[in-house]
Amino acid sequence: MSDDGLAALAAQVARDLTLLDYPARPWVPARTHADGHVYDVVIVGGGQAGLATAFGLMREKVGNILVVDRNKAGQEGPWVTFARMITLRTPKHLTGPDLGVPSLTPRAWYEARFGTDAWASLGKVPKGVWQEYLSWYRQTLNIPVRNEYDLTRVEPEDDTGILRLTVDTPNGEKLLLTRKLVLATGIDGAGRWHVPDFIRGVVPESRYAHTSEFIDFTQLQGKRIGVLGAGASAFDNAGTALESGVASVDLCLRRPDLPRVNPYRWMEFSGFLGHFAAMGDLNRWRYMRHIFDLNQPPPQDTFHRCAMHPNFAFHTSCPWEWLRMEGDEIHVGTPKGVMIFDFLVVGTGFIVEAAFRPEVAAFAKDIATWADRFTPPKGEGNPLLIRYPYLGDAFQFTERVPGCAPHLANIHNFTFGATLSMGLSGASISGMKYGVQRLVQGIIRDLWLADQDHFLEDLKAYDQPELVSTTWPA
Repeated sequence: MSDDGLAALAAQVARDLTLLDYPARPWVPARTHADGHVYDVVIVGGGQAGLATAFGLMREKVGNILVVDRNKAGQEGPWVTFARMITLRTPKHLTGPDLGVPSLTPRAWYEARFGTDAWASLGKVPKGVWQEYLSWYRQTLNIPVRNEYDLTRVEPEDDTGILRLTVDTPNGEKLLLTRKLVLATGIDGAGRWHVPDFIRGVVPESRYAHTSEFIDFTQLQGKRIGVLGAGASAFDNAGTALESGVASVDLCLRRPDLPRVNPYRWMEFSGFLGHFAAMGDLNRWRYMRHIFDLNQPPPQDTFHRCAMHPNFAFHTSCPWEWLRMEGDEIHVGTPKGVMIFDFLVVGTGFIVEAAFRPEVAAFAKDIATWADRFTPPKGEGNPLLIRYPYLGDAFQFTERVPGCAPHLANIHNFTFGATLSMGLSGASISGMKYGVQRLVQGIIRDLWLADQDHFLEDLKAYDQPELVSTTWPA
């Protein structure tokens, strides 16, 4: 580790930001409230999306902000918790959190930390190293984050436009007040992780886990493991189980073959990333429907991680049709016969549904979905996509019925739930370069428009002379 290199890089970041510091004037008028301080923006989620959003706002001199995260410091996001891949899936040369500042890029940090030769020989960034980069980013930029702050409820004040946020903290319940709220809560941030009812209602909770949950793989040594799902996370968990000494892993998927083409790699160009959201509803629907139909394959190295073990098998055209407990064994019915397991790993993804989110559940019925705004052409439906929220141009929720919930315009959904409306943006490293900019500019626009009359009066009162003399100096 090069402490001197990181110190020099932090100094370079400070210099770069000074060179780019125009305009330098804080400008958002403060709000007062009888119940306490009013933030201009509260960001929920201290992972990569939340931190980059905070930095973007700070660069635009919106400094009255706060980031809250329910996890302990250094455990924000999935990288050191439930992410069981070895490296990121995205190319190492991506940019995004840096927002165009070269000294803040992952490459600049990695070279300062490990050296230029290490970068040249690097394939993909290890997941723990990525978390270390994010922690350095947060510290270097002095982003205001409060950890172990868990948002549980949002209540709008109709007369002021203020949002009242209830958060659980180690010291009890706390009230936060804000004008704008950004939900940067990750992959499941627009709904919840999904476990099918035919598993949840039959198998004891101690005998299965979703891929997003903590799993003590050391307790599974010598056990027969069944994995449901064809995505990368299913293979990540299968690989971790195999490396932990389980007796066997059988991975089952309903598709006749594993996905082979990764549409996310196709999406990584400026036209799509920057302007997907400008398209009409029909084209946005057709693009995303095709992308979701393709699905993502496990990366080649992830597949090899599993396939190298002789006690691993994957089974195509093999959905789980029924489950039952027979003694201490889990029996699973499939088109290929009955399989017997000791423990199940469920890689069935997530469901996008606002009612599942405690922070917005009270007014979830007022949030417009694509089903409220769009009818797919015959034969082009998708029952999962149609449930996604129909967002405005800056990731803000929109009203199902105009006028029913005007506060929704001040809640910005910067999660995977934004994908159908906005493309690769909120929860994706690949789309962050464009998504954060769109989000930040939309928030600034709204803050400006809300105070436009104030600024007109401020302009009229402005009387600082620039020309101070009309005579030639002696």
